[in-house]
Amino acid sequence: MTATQIPEVVLESSNGRRTMPVLGFGTASNNLQPEVLIEAVLEAIKLGYRHFDTASIYGSEQTLGVAIAQALKLGLVASRDELFITSKLWPNDGHPNLVIPALKKSLQNLELEYLDLYLIHWPISAKPGKLSHALEEKDQMPMDFKGVWADMEEAQRLGLTKSIGISNFSTKKTQNLLSFATIPPSVNQVEMSPFWQQKKLRDFCKASGIVVTAFSPLGAIGTSWGTNHVLESKVLNEIAEAHGKTVAQVCIRWVYQVGATLAVKSYNKERLKQNVQVFDWELTEEDLEKINQIPQRKMMPREELVTATGPYKSLDDLWDGEY
Repeated sequence: MTATQIPEVVLESSNGRRTMPVLGFGTASNNLQPEVLIEAVLEAIKLGYRHFDTASIYGSEQTLGVAIAQALKLGLVASRDELFITSKLWPNDGHPNLVIPALKKSLQNLELEYLDLYLIHWPISAKPGKLSHALEEKDQMPMDFKGVWADMEEAQRLGLTKSIGISNFSTKKTQNLLSFATIPPSVNQVEMSPFWQQKKLRDFCKASGIVVTAFSPLGAIGTSWGTNHVLESKVLNEIAEAHGKTVAQVCIRWVYQVGATLAVKSYNKERLKQNVQVFDWELTEEDLEKINQIPQRKMMPREELVTATGPYKSLDDLWDGEY
């Protein structure tokens, strides 16, 4: 099996000159089966994947840690330094005094000494305590962005994580963070696909030296809020057919070609292989123009996001009108 050399991007605000593989393996799943995830991670490493994306709320940190230990034992990678591991801070821990303990808990789960990237999962906070997927309105509160970000910066200075970043931050919220950050975020991970292209946010992040990472670039099938719209798109199917590729490969190539990075979740051996076969061909200008014409619709529906609206009156408020 020949491993694909996945291109990397430089993270501007890291400890030293750090790079991140443009294609990551996502571990968010509604029904996580540990043995399936371990097998998929080992297979992914054999195929050339080096970036693995998890979060405290996913419940996959410990299993990913086991898989990393196995990969090292099997000699699939020579050292932990060859891997790029991302995890995220959930709103229950989104408080100045809880950031570093939460990060240390993630490291304990993963059995690692440091993360490569630590993200604020959502721009809201919730009542401290047990991590909860469904954040009830009474438990939600505005985030103390200055206090939380100061602790994120401290975590980077301490070497607990090599880089820090954000997730689900609108242009306006990113702009606000940049107004007081000493260490700017290296990454903003957001929903992005041909159906939700995030051009305004991408342009802003590029101008600010922030790498955009797309989650759910294929429509998040398999999640509670996933959709078939992306994979069933007539436009994308026609482009895929013209290139002799799958729709998934067209989506991944599109994200990469417009200058973003991505985390894709698949535990299927064949799809894992197909997903990395996107760096030796390209979409034409005509293809890109057709994709630009796709009507835009956010995939994560209102009822799923409502648990994450926090103190905001509406999703428009949470997303600063960029919903």
